[in-house]
Amino acid sequence: MSKHREKAVFAGGCFWCMVKPFDELPGIDNVVSGYTGGHKVNPSYEEVQTGETGHYEAVEITYDPELFSYKELLDLYWPQIDPTDDGGQFFDRGPQYRTAVFYFSEDQREAALASRDAIDQSGRFSKPVVTKILPAQTFYPAEDKHQKFYRKNPEKYRRERTESGRESFIQNHWNEESS
Repeated sequence: MSKHREKAVFAGGCFWCMVKPFDELPGIDNVVSGYTGGHKVNPSYEEVQTGETGHYEAVEITYDPELFSYKELLDLYWPQIDPTDDGGQFFDRGPQYRTAVFYFSEDQREAALASRDAIDQSGRFSKPVVTKILPAQTFYPAEDKHQKFYRKNPEKYRRERTESGRESFIQNHWNEESS
């Protein structure tokens, strides 16, 4: 196993729902819930929830690119979201819940743009893909109670994914049978 690690940052609406799909996979060392893309230094959850900090709720993934490629991360990211909704995700509304891929290198930028464009041109969605591809900015980890939420509050996590509409959207738009 190499000692070289890279980071990826994805915004996909509620960060509680974005950790589990990436967590505990071979080659992924850590998934942290947090905030990025805004102007407020070291924001709190309450500040981000106002929608006035400019920050997205996001996850920062530390991974070994020799074991889990950036393309594989992107392939896992897209089916977690509705990439056509610029007003938030599912029942979570506001700028803090928009989708975005934050890139750290030109290679990541090119891969993110190519994957987004492929989804947009696939005919999978009747509306255009609006997920932004943005340069990485400072990532601020969220408070401890938000880290690994799916483990700490499994029932609330399951309810959030179901009642928000996320689970049904994924089933209806991302299952291989529906593509």
